[in-house]
Amino acid sequence: MPATLTIPGAVDPHVHLRGMAWAHKGTFASETAAAVAGGYWAVLDMPNTTPPTVDRAALDRKLEDISTQAICDWGVYFCAAASGNWDEYPLIIDDVCGVKMFNNSTTGNLLVEDQTVRDGHYAHWPGGKIFANHAEDETLDAILELVRRYRKPTHIVHVCTAYEVERIAAAKAQGLPVTAGVCPHHLWLTERDVDHLGSLGWMKPSLKTQADQDALWQALQDGIIDVVESDHAPHTLQEKAATPPPYGVPGLETTLPLLCTALREGRLTAARIVELVADNPRRIFGLSCPSDTYTVIDLDASTIIERDNLHTLCGWSPFEGMRVHGKVRETWIRGHKVYDGEQILVEPGFGRNVCV
Repeated sequence: MPATLTIPGAVDPHVHLRGMAWAHKGTFASETAAAVAGGYWAVLDMPNTTPPTVDRAALDRKLEDISTQAICDWGVYFCAAASGNWDEYPLIIDDVCGVKMFNNSTTGNLLVEDQTVRDGHYAHWPGGKIFANHAEDETLDAILELVRRYRKPTHIVHVCTAYEVERIAAAKAQGLPVTAGVCPHHLWLTERDVDHLGSLGWMKPSLKTQADQDALWQALQDGIIDVVESDHAPHTLQEKAATPPPYGVPGLETTLPLLCTALREGRLTAARIVELVADNPRRIFGLSCPSDTYTVIDLDASTIIERDNLHTLCGWSPFEGMRVHGKVRETWIRGHKVYDGEQILVEPGFGRNVCV
């Protein structure tokens, strides 16, 4: 096994950076610092942070804030709302990485349950950029019907059950333009871990069974899953201790070390890791890797995940105490070393919008 792994232009296409009204959970500066410490060139930010990105004014607010704070390169999603806000699509399409529809309950109040409204969003989305969906189990079938009807490229986020794997495999076999992502917490944790993690193991979708996890790993190896995405979603420890606690866990700084641990264990190849975190997300979202943009990982380094070593503002991880093999030594973006294995080396505002 090589001593280092170099990944060109790693992208996490599923993060919740917080900022704005939720800056106490994480700022665009702190969470993009976590991204480069985690080895990422770019991240794509979801639209359900307050205020939600449901119209041009809200998009402009987010673009202004993130452009002045981001360490890494970035893109943002627009939100397909239950109100049927598709009249906004021509106004926002050029400035976003895609649109996101929340078809099952999650953080925020953006749930779209009416299939007629979902159909309206698919009918009006211009295409050319990804239509991303939170669609669990049977809800996935409803979304796949829309993909079958409209043939617009669709990414299913945080796939986590054997049922979803089966349905996505069938959709791909039928030639539907569908891709799928899976999260590290569903690959490394199961419902049994909630006993010791408590609310630090609460996320949407929830942790699943061992059989579901086994299906995810098989899907990774079979090529059914296209992307490993963190679903990075920080909350403060005080918030996670509340009743009820919010759903979500941080993950930007732990994804690559966990995948490199799987490499050491023989569960993934180095080439497959590069596909899952770099080649495939760039292809799916139509992103071009700038020159001199790459990450160097020391595969021989063994560390224990500890909250004191994290850059994310929330300062905790559901993987705390786990030994991993693989440490990010350098992250380079556009010829600039932005992270040296310990320190962030550029100022907030260095990052660029990769989706314009």
